[in-house]
Amino acid sequence: LLRAWIDQGARWSEKVASAQKRSTQETKQRKHPHWAFQPPEKALLPNVKNSAWVRNPIDNFVLAKLEAALVEPSPEADRVTLIRRVTLDMIGLPPTPEEVERFLADQAPGAYERLLDRLLASPHYGEKWARHWMDLARYADSDGYESDFLRPHAWRWRHWLIQALNRNIPFDQFTIEQLAGDLLPTPTQSHKVAAGYNRNTLTDREGGFEKEMDRVEQVMDRAENLGTVWLGLTVGCSRCHDHKYDPITQKDYYQLYAFFNTGREINVEAPLAGEMGPFLARKAEYDRRRRKLLEDYNLLPPLAEWEQKAGEAGADPEAAVPHWKHAWDILGWELDYGQETLMKDPSKRTQKEQERLTDHILRHGAGVSAERLKELKVKELREKLERLKREIPALSEAQTLEEGPVPRKSHILIRGDYKNTGLEVKPDVPAVLPLLPEGSEPPRLRLARWVVSRENPLTARVTVNRMWQELFGRGLVETSEDFGTRGDPPTHPKLLDWLAVEFMDSGWNVKKMQKLMVTSATYRQSSDSRKDLEERDADNKWLARQSRFRLPAELVRDVTLSASGLLNPTIGGKSIRPPQPVGMDELGLGGERRDWEESQGPERFRRGLYILFRRTTPYPQLVTFDAPDSFASCSRRGRSTTPLQALNLLNDPVFFEAAQGLAARVLQEKPGSFNDRIDYAFRLCLARSPSPAEKEDLFAYYRQMKEILAKSPGSAEKLFPPQSVEGVDPSEASAWVGISSVLLNLDEFITRE
Repeated sequence: LLRAWIDQGARWSEKVASAQKRSTQETKQRKHPHWAFQPPEKALLPNVKNSAWVRNPIDNFVLAKLEAALVEPSPEADRVTLIRRVTLDMIGLPPTPEEVERFLADQAPGAYERLLDRLLASPHYGEKWARHWMDLARYADSDGYESDFLRPHAWRWRHWLIQALNRNIPFDQFTIEQLAGDLLPTPTQSHKVAAGYNRNTLTDREGGFEKEMDRVEQVMDRAENLGTVWLGLTVGCSRCHDHKYDPITQKDYYQLYAFFNTGREINVEAPLAGEMGPFLARKAEYDRRRRKLLEDYNLLPPLAEWEQKAGEAGADPEAAVPHWKHAWDILGWELDYGQETLMKDPSKRTQKEQERLTDHILRHGAGVSAERLKELKVKELREKLERLKREIPALSEAQTLEEGPVPRKSHILIRGDYKNTGLEVKPDVPAVLPLLPEGSEPPRLRLARWVVSRENPLTARVTVNRMWQELFGRGLVETSEDFGTRGDPPTHPKLLDWLAVEFMDSGWNVKKMQKLMVTSATYRQSSDSRKDLEERDADNKWLARQSRFRLPAELVRDVTLSASGLLNPTIGGKSIRPPQPVGMDELGLGGERRDWEESQGPERFRRGLYILFRRTTPYPQLVTFDAPDSFASCSRRGRSTTPLQALNLLNDPVFFEAAQGLAARVLQEKPGSFNDRIDYAFRLCLARSPSPAEKEDLFAYYRQMKEILAKSPGSAEKLFPPQSVEGVDPSEASAWVGISSVLLNLDEFITRE
């Protein structure tokens, strides 16, 4: 019968076809019993006996579990610990002595809430929470792989990120703009910069590495990053075969891949406030002088000839002369969109495209003999053009994504091999999750809206869990990167769901959720260890106390610079290059790179998240204190304890300079006795006064330092240059450098209690 029906033309009525389509849509979603794939529900608040302890609904869930285990919560931390804890958690900087005194003096109801409101409104809030999101985004200032070229415009997305967090834009909007801001109906410059989130993938510019293979790897990375950051799923396990543990098929993977497969990388102008005016005022003169230089050196005809021959090599690589084929390849490896620019009609190129193409030709000269380059005086011209470019104020640019002009088909890649294509697939979400709504918007934009829809059971849970992780040291689901069947179950499942629903009900208000968490009695508990729980709950999963943990790598630097008075508080902007050990910049690219030009003046004392991060040779202090490598999304950092960390704090030039700065600050700002000064130094570093035993120990060390310096002429001047503090004896100042180094190396100083 079936064969006969096919032989007759396999006619199928529209009515039956329509019903079949509806049935397929309704049954597409595969049901799975795992808790993370079920919609979160806002459970009723549990009843508790000790209701006086409860400050907000979070405490009902925590206390109910403690009471079931016959465990009492810890007492509230003292006010000094509280202000230092919440200040570090919210803005990543220690409170000043004046802020501590003001908080301690404010005995009116709501003092803690007023402190918190001030911190949430601080422009430093965005800096602290940006670093957490940059880990997820695998942000870096370089491409990765062996050549690891720098990305001079990567910082522009980071700048947007800090501003967006400070503005507290709703998390659903925050998500949509980063995943698909370029596809919004009327995208603004800010939307395009936000979509630069997608450009944090690695880029391989190695000779012999197929550009299509690199492009496919980037698209895969974007799909897998979406899975980690918003869905909390290890979708990358399905690249080559169906997931062995989670209900994600290889087809699901490549349907997710298809959303990003049509994107094309571009750079766009994204000037900051105040940049455009000075640029336009000088642009006409710059254009005139640049063209005159090219004419004076008679290089316009040779440049046109180069473009023609390299273009011919690109159009027919098989027939091309080898050196022109090489010139074409280098153009693709080292100049973003260089080959596309060259193949454009010159009349349709933008001025910036033409200028970059010309600069590339002059810089590399591939295809032209050394004798000819010397004859044309290319090196001399290039140096003049570079000097001219430094004279014109630059416009900031941003890396972003746009949809390609020609639709690209997507296929399952058999065993993940980009050359071995299988079944064609269309953009769609994993079948175990709610259906992707149909619509006329571009697929990637529909995906972004689906990610933050109420029907998606994962995004809200994953996001509030990471907030909890930052504020309590571990998430309610410890495997914050994996909510799948191999991940850890939540310690407080009803609390997690309650927070997820509350987050969505609040309009995806991030600051509101963080305020809810840090105003709870659970958050305010002391972090002191408890003998009664060492065996029953050694990992503090019941939350019977707060967690005590070492600060992240960037904050170790930040609190040190802040206490020493050296911190440059400027918000946003380009990456910096602080001092680093000699030879670090020679470790990459076969030891040929030497481009770590130390930042000078106040720039070298900016916060840790602004340090230029090169993937192959990252800044040593960050690595020593467990910063991720930025090769892949990092949902939670490890915390190690190694001798290198102590050596770093004792001997690194940055930290020694900070010890000098702290000594100078104490001597200048607190005239008086040793006791007065040591008390002030403690309040700068630890927000508290020293105990009598601590004073006694440090005074003994102070006298010992003075004796050592007296026996070693000239040593005081090495520790502390003369006249650094007017009217203070060099040996006195140098002894205080030693004391300052002790304080900046205390475990308590780099620990969030």
